[in-house]
Amino acid sequence: MPGTVAVSAKLKENYDAYYEGESTWRTLGAVAKAENITTLCNAVPHSKILDIGAGEGALLKRLSDMNFGDELYALEISRSAVDTTVRRNIPRVCEAQVFDGYTIPYDTLRFDLAILSHVLEHAEYPRKLLYEASRVASYVFVEVPLEDTMMLKSNFIFDSVGHINFYSPKTFRLLAQTCDLRVLSQIVTNPKKDSYRYQFGRRGILKYFVKEFLLRTAGSLAAEFFTYHSALVCTKSSSEIQ
Repeated sequence: MPGTVAVSAKLKENYDAYYEGESTWRTLGAVAKAENITTLCNAVPHSKILDIGAGEGALLKRLSDMNFGDELYALEISRSAVDTTVRRNIPRVCEAQVFDGYTIPYDTLRFDLAILSHVLEHAEYPRKLLYEASRVASYVFVEVPLEDTMMLKSNFIFDSVGHINFYSPKTFRLLAQTCDLRVLSQIVTNPKKDSYRYQFGRRGILKYFVKEFLLRTAGSLAAEFFTYHSALVCTKSSSEIQ
């Protein structure tokens, strides 16, 4: 249909076979992601949770193991991701299905909490996705890598990781606020030490401690030079934006 917002053919092809079975890398990454979710969302309702862009289900598995949420749902553009999630038989996961990337097939306010964890950096229309997430859930948790640093290259080159949007803590927060969302809380974090060890070996341990020290002592300055993660929780706001 002309004018329909959908994932481009190039990106869809990239992700169609991206998830073939469970991944150690994504399992390790889910530890920090789940910790950020529980840190920011413990105080908001979270009985019914929708994970948008759920990948192979690593984050849902972690949340289920932590008894966070009673009913968990997954949406993905990748058939291989949904198939892997279903095969995992994760407790508390009620449904996993393929969607078009932007139109969420659930009724308004069907969920307490919608999760967009490391999704918006892949999305061609991130505001469309944020509007949809806030339509179907009372609260929205979002996390992105902070790749808009001094090290960001001047020219874009597409790779299989698929990042096409690049954020700083400020532009990430502003993105949410321009979608009529009120930011309740925002944090900047360093991935877990085990993720660095898995990716870089012993050199990764040193990298972890250097970045952790700089984040704790230099704060926003550290994020101008190194890639960290930022997470926020927000809710619809029809009045003042904080």
